[in-house]
Amino acid sequence: MALFSYKAYDNSGAKVEGQIEAKDKLVALSDLKKQNLLPSEVKVLADAKQSILNFNNKVTLSDLEFLTSELSLLLESGVRIDRGIDIIKRTKAKPALAKLLNSISANLKKGKSLSESVREHSDIFDPLYCNLIELGEASGNLSEIFAGLATDLKFRRDLQRKIISSLAYPLVIFFVCLLSIFFIFNFIIPKMSAMFTDVEALPWYTSMMLSTSEWMIKYQGFLVIGTIASVFGLIAATKQPKFIKWWQGLSLKLPIVKTAVVTVERIRFNSGLAMMVKAGVQIDKAIGLSAGNIKNQILQREIVIAKNKIKGGSALTPALKQTSLYPDFFISLLEVGEESGNLARVFEEIANRSRQEFESWTERMTTLLEPLMILFMGGFVGGVVVVMLLSMVSINELGI
Repeated sequence: MALFSYKAYDNSGAKVEGQIEAKDKLVALSDLKKQNLLPSEVKVLADAKQSILNFNNKVTLSDLEFLTSELSLLLESGVRIDRGIDIIKRTKAKPALAKLLNSISANLKKGKSLSESVREHSDIFDPLYCNLIELGEASGNLSEIFAGLATDLKFRRDLQRKIISSLAYPLVIFFVCLLSIFFIFNFIIPKMSAMFTDVEALPWYTSMMLSTSEWMIKYQGFLVIGTIASVFGLIAATKQPKFIKWWQGLSLKLPIVKTAVVTVERIRFNSGLAMMVKAGVQIDKAIGLSAGNIKNQILQREIVIAKNKIKGGSALTPALKQTSLYPDFFISLLEVGEESGNLARVFEEIANRSRQEFESWTERMTTLLEPLMILFMGGFVGGVVVVMLLSMVSINELGI
C-alpha cells in the first residue's frame, strides 16, 4: 500500500485536498471517484526511506503537538477516536505523520486499543504519553488527558523554537569567524609571506603566524575530514549507553548544565504526576510511572528509591526531599499539598514554576552567549590582524 496526496473537486466544484492510501495510482483515482470527487492531481508521497535528504522523514515535536491538540478537540466534540484519527489522516499531513496515523488507524481497526497502538511507536511517544493514554481509556477522560499532554507539548515546542531562534545569531557569528580565519590563513598570510623571505631573525609571533598558515594549507583537507568525522562520531556516541551514562553523570556535576538538567527533569516529572493524580492514580504508582519520563538515569534512580519508601509507608515530602529534583522552596509546597490533600494542584504549580524558571535560565544564557561570541570573533580575528601589523612594523625596524 502506498500513500498518495490528491487535489480534487467535489460535486459543487469546491476544491478538496487530502491523502489517500491505495495499492497504486489507478486504484487511488478509482477510490476518489467512488467518493464523488473529480481528481485533478494525484501523486505518491515520498517514502522516508527513499532519500536521506528528505526532511519530512521524522515526526517532529510540532507534529506530535498538532496531533495531540486535534485529538483533544475532536474527542471533546464527541467524535470517536478511530474516526478522529481518520479525519486528521485526511488532512494535508507530511509523509511521516501520515504513515504514523495509518499505522495507528490499522491497529484500531484490528481491535487494538489506542494505548497499545502508540506503544508500538516508542521512538515517537514517550512512556508517560502511553501511560496517560492507557489511564484515559480506563477512566473515560481521554479528551482531558490529550488536552494536558497538548499543553505540555506546546510548552516544549515553543521553548525549542525560542532556543533555536536565540542561538541563530551566535551561530552565524561563529561561522563568520571560522570563514574569516580560513580566508586569512589561506589567502592573506601566504601573500604576505614573500615579504619575510629574506629576513633572518623573525619575531616569534611572526614565525608562529607563518607556520600556522603553512600548516593549515598543508593539512586543511585532513582538518575538514577530521571535523566531519568528529561530528558524526559524536552523534554516534550519543546513542551508546556507556556514553549516555557518562554524560548524564557529568551533566549533574557541571554547575550551569546541572541547573538546566534538573529543571527540565522536574518539569517532566511533575507535569506527569499532576495529570496522573488528576486521573485518580495512587501516588506511589503515579510516581513510578512518572519516573519513566525522566531521562537522566541518576535522577530516575533517586525517584524510584523515593517511590519504594512511599510504598513502604514513608510520607511523601520526606521521601522526595532526599532527591535532587526538589529544592527547599518546592519542598514547602509539597508539605502544603500533602497536608491539604490537593497534591495535583501542587504538582501542577511546581511544573509551571519550573517552566518559568527554565525559560528565564534560557533567556539569560542565550543573551550572554551573543556578546561572548562577538568577543571571541573580535579577539581572534583582531589578534591575527594585530600580529600581521606588528610583523610589518618589525620589517621596517630591521630596514628591509
